[in-house]
Amino acid sequence: MQLKQLFVHFFLLIHVIGKISSQSLEFTIVDEKKEPVVGAVVHTLTSDKYYSSDQKGIVYLTNALNEQCIVSFFGFKVDTFQVNQSLIEHPLIMLHSESFSLEQVTIAYSVKATNLVSDIDLKINPVSSSQEVLRTVPGLFIGQHAGGGKAEQMFLRGFDVDHGTDVAVSVEGMPVNMVSHAHGQGYADLHFVIPETIKKIDFGKGPYYADKGDFTTGAYVNFQLKEKLDHSAVTLEAGQYNSYRSSALINVFNHTHSSMYFAGEYNHSDGWFVSPQNFYRANFMTRFNTELNTNNSLSIIASQFSSKWNASGQVPTRAVEDGSISRFGSIDNTEGGNTSRQHLIASLQSKLSQNLTFEQKAFISKYNFNLFSDFTFFLNDPIHGDQINQREHRTLFGYNANLLGRQDLKSATLKWDAGLGFRTDEVNQIALANAEKRMQLSLKKYGNINELNSFGYLNANFESGRWLINPSLRLDHFNFIYTDLLDDGNKKSASKALLSPKLNIVYQANPHLQYYFKSGLGFHSNDARVVLQQTSKDILPIAKGLDLGMIWKPSSRWIVNSALWILHLNQEFVYIGDDGIVEPSGRTRRLGIDFGLRYQPNDWLFFNSDINYSHGRSIDDPKGQNYIPLAPILSSMGALTIHKNKFELSFNYRFLSKRPANEDYSLTAQGYFVNDFAGSYTLNNKIRLHVRVENIFNVKWNETQFATLTRLKTEVNPVDEIHFTPGTPFFLKGGVTVSF
Repeated sequence: MQLKQLFVHFFLLIHVIGKISSQSLEFTIVDEKKEPVVGAVVHTLTSDKYYSSDQKGIVYLTNALNEQCIVSFFGFKVDTFQVNQSLIEHPLIMLHSESFSLEQVTIAYSVKATNLVSDIDLKINPVSSSQEVLRTVPGLFIGQHAGGGKAEQMFLRGFDVDHGTDVAVSVEGMPVNMVSHAHGQGYADLHFVIPETIKKIDFGKGPYYADKGDFTTGAYVNFQLKEKLDHSAVTLEAGQYNSYRSSALINVFNHTHSSMYFAGEYNHSDGWFVSPQNFYRANFMTRFNTELNTNNSLSIIASQFSSKWNASGQVPTRAVEDGSISRFGSIDNTEGGNTSRQHLIASLQSKLSQNLTFEQKAFISKYNFNLFSDFTFFLNDPIHGDQINQREHRTLFGYNANLLGRQDLKSATLKWDAGLGFRTDEVNQIALANAEKRMQLSLKKYGNINELNSFGYLNANFESGRWLINPSLRLDHFNFIYTDLLDDGNKKSASKALLSPKLNIVYQANPHLQYYFKSGLGFHSNDARVVLQQTSKDILPIAKGLDLGMIWKPSSRWIVNSALWILHLNQEFVYIGDDGIVEPSGRTRRLGIDFGLRYQPNDWLFFNSDINYSHGRSIDDPKGQNYIPLAPILSSMGALTIHKNKFELSFNYRFLSKRPANEDYSLTAQGYFVNDFAGSYTLNNKIRLHVRVENIFNVKWNETQFATLTRLKTEVNPVDEIHFTPGTPFFLKGGVTVSF
């Protein structure tokens, strides 16, 4: 099916479905402030069906007259109500807040029910730093290896994701991953997000979701920001290593039908390295929401982000062992860079009828990136060294349209959505240059990229009794253009389309037990320069995945989630820094187990833990030579949290086992076990004192590790060994937040 035909069918669907009448009852679930409660679960006792409130807090019940219902959502008292004439005339259910308890949690009747896990964790331990933003996704590990300003390296489900090659990251639906990026394909820098503005984290593992496209092989993560503020707050923090942070959330106004707030953040740190990082980051953001009329609402988000830093890079093990440098020293202390991003997101939601909603989103982003790295020291140039400079200037623009509807069938309810959209990246002066002490010596690559991704998808949810069946189909079309400015402006182009079917099945055994089966195809795109300069056939490598899992609440204070999974990738990508390319490295297969536990033994004590095991191998290489470098094998994260009176205490751990650093496992990336502590005390509900200690026991650990062939200036022959960025030592910081 061509994309043009998909557009035609999309608008025919609007015309036809808009005429279908519904027999369902619509009502809204709100809190005491009459704000919508999103994700509340309604259980009808007689018909034994489950419903969830949408982004507007709206629930639709089918043939439910005189039904007795239970409604629950964590942070609120469990309530009961009857569907009678009074509710029909006044379709509003108000929930009353109370202290959080797992007793309030009901497993949602949804393909994305695992979001429940991150919702609980975010409620117990709100994100307080940009480093923690991605750690809220169960099983997702991050590592920083460039002074705090570069996007984090990610590990998930047997992937060394680099900076985002196999995890699609977005904020309010705006993509964060950068295609054909100067430093690495899928580069996802989330540092423009102010942690205090995060409301919810929507995530899903595997390529099973039709509304998620490029890079959704291992997982996707979408951060949803607060629509409005209840109050304003200012935070001041200070810590070791000349570190300090300030942030402010200012409630400009919060009326019944409109709201606006402003948020700002400033960070500075010299870090724990011998050469000061002189890292700084400044973020500014504002959000405006308004109801244009009864059926239309508008949201606008604007933000500005800038950052610069110095970095010590990855240090060779031999230089540390022979005493040439310390763990926190450097071979080239002129690494580092600067980056900035400005973006505007506009969202319009229109209710066309009782069962038909039309959502539109447009975004534009201006992005600049300038990075100096030194991976191999004096391997290639024994005189000037091997420092490289990667830079680009990018304009990103996109539009998404999504039509959501529902129809009551004879023995089932059909919920569906149909979407269309595009994303275009105009990347100017994307360059790779040889450099010395941040001075350019010569250009290796220099050009302009235009990349367009158009897409459409159809997604259906058939709900019948305890079963939910979710078939979907996604079509993506890519067009690549690269103009080589080092070759007299020689221009090359290519295009590729891909159809991705998916099928998910959910069985709700009872309010406390859900089984699910997920399957589907996904993909990650290749760098435009690789596609066009190497005439690569691996433009959109396919990922094939299967998940079999469950979410179980064996008692009122326990929640367990587990999954068996397998993922086959038609083409793995490896970033080659010196050449500025992403190199295909063959087919891979990964399989594993995810296990998560949430336990609340009493009202003030909470424990959570996630354990993830994966086994990954290259399919095309001989046994013993088929390890996937840096692929995580066993990992675990967890916390013990105390909420008692005005005190909040949290003890966290992160564990990552050792793993192969190269294809034959002759080099090993060492594992680590690190513990952090966070505590706070609230005075008069207005002043909050807080402290955080990273690496409580001051263990020596390596945050990121690479097997790299390098040569030092005094060496005749190169050495292939582990290079690493040392992890955070004992790091104490504290602060105060004043609300008003």
